Amino acid sequence: MKSQYENKKLKKLVKQGLYDPVFEHDACGVGMVANIKGKRSHSIVSQGLEALSHLAHRGAAGADPETGDGAGILIQMPHDFFKSELSSTGCDLPDPGQYGVGMSFLPSDKGEAELSRSLIEECVSKQGYDLLAWRQVPIDPQKIGVLANRERPHITQFFVTPKGSVPKNIDRDLYLLRRAIESSIDSAALENVDDFYICSLSSSTIVYKGLVMAEQLEDFYKDLTDASLVSSFALVHSRFSTNTLGSWKLAHPYRFIIHNGEINTVRGNTNWMSAREQVFESSDPDVNTSDLVPVIKPGQSDTAALDNALELLLATGRSIEHSMMMLIPEAWGDHIPMEQSKKDFYEYHSSMMEAWDGPALVIGTDGTKVCAVLDRNGLRPCRYLVTTDDVLVMASETGVIDVPPEKVLYKERIYPGRMFLLDTKKGELVNDLDLKAGLAGSKPYGEWLSQNRIFLEDLPEAVNATYEKIIDIKKQQNTFGYTLEDFRMILEPMAVNGYEPTGSMGNDAPLAFLSDHNPILFTYFKQLFAQVS
Repeated sequence: MKSQYENKKLKKLVKQGLYDPVFEHDACGVGMVANIKGKRSHSIVSQGLEALSHLAHRGAAGADPETGDGAGILIQMPHDFFKSELSSTGCDLPDPGQYGVGMSFLPSDKGEAELSRSLIEECVSKQGYDLLAWRQVPIDPQKIGVLANRERPHITQFFVTPKGSVPKNIDRDLYLLRRAIESSIDSAALENVDDFYICSLSSSTIVYKGLVMAEQLEDFYKDLTDASLVSSFALVHSRFSTNTLGSWKLAHPYRFIIHNGEINTVRGNTNWMSAREQVFESSDPDVNTSDLVPVIKPGQSDTAALDNALELLLATGRSIEHSMMMLIPEAWGDHIPMEQSKKDFYEYHSSMMEAWDGPALVIGTDGTKVCAVLDRNGLRPCRYLVTTDDVLVMASETGVIDVPPEKVLYKERIYPGRMFLLDTKKGELVNDLDLKAGLAGSKPYGEWLSQNRIFLEDLPEAVNATYEKIIDIKKQQNTFGYTLEDFRMILEPMAVNGYEPTGSMGNDAPLAFLSDHNPILFTYFKQLFAQVS
């Protein structure tokens, strides 16, 4: 914190004027370093941080040159490290996979931080868990900028374990616990409620992130320099906010993914998810689906919304690769040559999840597998290399890690619409062809479609239809909003010459509410569309 920048305060990101959090987008640097065989080591963490520092140019700084838009790292749960850290407090951690760690940002106000702690402890108990310990995360505030430090939340970790037997899918239960905590915090009406955020609550992964520059992360979080902090992979992200100021919780990674690009369909995806929430149901009597809604919290960035959708699919028992294939499908229309089984997979899942579309590179993990997918147009590059000692380096650009040429086994990239999977448990890489063939053939999707799909042309004819003679056609046309432009530009070319009408995407017509006449209802609404040029 060497900067002499003395502006009093970094303005908080709240909905006001022309700013709305739903407009949040970013153009970032993403990277991953992993040991293909699943061997955990601190060198993987160090190499991940090296890759992050080499992505610093993809981030940004403001008037305070030491306050960035955000950076972070996602790693596997460092059990031995936490066990050693908590032993001095008298807390004996259970075996790996039998507890969860919540990495949390609490309000900087001392009173609100204490209230947040109390609410977390209350929710933990109600959900059938024991709170084992609180741990204040060791940090060095001198390593970050003035503005970032003034807005810095209270960074703490809490450790929880089930009171009874450990459930088969503990991460699903931790997801339910986190949603309960968030609902409790929202109901508490904290003055600084936006300062509260749970970066991760999992038995298998943990996230260290913040409003820091890429090269500051390692020095700011002292945990990251400890040799006993080990992982077999590290996902890193350097954020460049394209249209707003940064904030601590908007930094990546999110709980499951890192992302470079934009999800242009995010509003439609969010609305469709909201519409389906009313028919959510679970065969598990311990799951109350009403506690999960809204699945996508209002006012989030596009990446946060995608992360929410992914964690819901994972909680249903789907694998990371199955979920990613549902969320970001490749182009599969009638004119696309493709195996029928794969086309059946996409068509079947399109009835329950619309494509999250846009120029995007997304890398996600469930703690064991890492899955990367590129948008169908390939507008956000992703390149990777594999070394002779089983190290995988993947990033939004080449050269994020210095690898001697003689150690490079091969180099490749992910192609448009393609996926890539690293399975650290099996110690193997799975290419797009094998990955999708396995998923498409895992269930009889084609059979399910033929048994349940209904085409409009197969519906029975309407009965008791009435046909009234039109007495005054102009009156009818006025009623339904026909204009001279509709006749001359659309109907006449179609009727006279059989031509398809053409026009521009622009619309310079006055807004309907300013009209002196009586516009019909649909003219008050405008269609949203995304264009990439």
